[in-house]
Amino acid sequence: MSALLEVEDLRVTFPSERGRVPVVDGISFKIDAGEVLALVGESGCGKSITALSVLRLVPKPGRVESGAIRLLGQDLLGLDVVGMRDVRGRDASMIFQEPMTSLNPVVTVGNQVVEAILLHEKVSKQAARERTFELFRRVGIPDPRARLDAYPHQLSGGLKQRVMIAMALATRPKLLIADEPTTALDVTIQAQIISLLAELQQDTKTAILLITHDLGVVNELADRIVVMYAGRVAETGTRLEILKNAHHPYTQGLLRSMPALARRGEKLNEIPGVVPPPNQRPKGCPFATRCPRAFEPCPDVVPRDTVLSETQHVYCHAVEKDLAEKGAP
Repeated sequence: MSALLEVEDLRVTFPSERGRVPVVDGISFKIDAGEVLALVGESGCGKSITALSVLRLVPKPGRVESGAIRLLGQDLLGLDVVGMRDVRGRDASMIFQEPMTSLNPVVTVGNQVVEAILLHEKVSKQAARERTFELFRRVGIPDPRARLDAYPHQLSGGLKQRVMIAMALATRPKLLIADEPTTALDVTIQAQIISLLAELQQDTKTAILLITHDLGVVNELADRIVVMYAGRVAETGTRLEILKNAHHPYTQGLLRSMPALARRGEKLNEIPGVVPPPNQRPKGCPFATRCPRAFEPCPDVVPRDTVLSETQHVYCHAVEKDLAEKGAP
């Protein structure tokens, strides 16, 4: 049985003074129906561009250079504009990072959800409005009937994000892409949104592609994790494999920097340096310039896929060397 979403060897480029350079460089992953896959990494790793690529929303002058994206077995890169517009909202929806810039300021939030429903389904406006009311109630918006006629500026950040979630679920998509859904919210509201997403995912069995840098959110929601660094996959595995038994030095560095793992009064660990811009990445492992275990082949040779288990894979010369020294196959 094929996966709900299949992304294979995706390469997305943007122009630079040195020509077009890859921002996403050969990433592959799959999501099964009803599964939550988290794409994690620092800012600048290519997570959001990967998510936008799935819905063919990469901002110009960026473009998908090569690879394949299949949703429900359909080749999305081969669809025309009309065909892709039908996919968005009907089969796959997206919760964007900043709800204030995603909602139309001069249209009531209720009408914005109604319009999304009418775009994809042949129902009356009244039926669409009743469904919107039910969605507002379901996502925990207080006094949902009155909120239908509110404008975005009249709602708090947490309520606007709930409206975005309601809009994304309005046409019952098979895949929900959530791009940093809690970034702009305070800690209390973040917890509420995480709990809401977990509850809705259990109720609707919608698959979720979760884009985040917050490993606490990942621990709450994800079934599997793909760790990205500088446009490439560093490590992938189940939630427990990554959080309890990470092998890539980058993944280990991310975990050591989590406040939850630090003792009170201790300084948090940090990964020295920053993610290199796309036109300054090493030819080999992109983490080589920051890695405490880097050695001779790392800057010049792209690491191979090292299989640690049926579900856990790592792309690291040091890990491959460790396994070879232990006599692993």
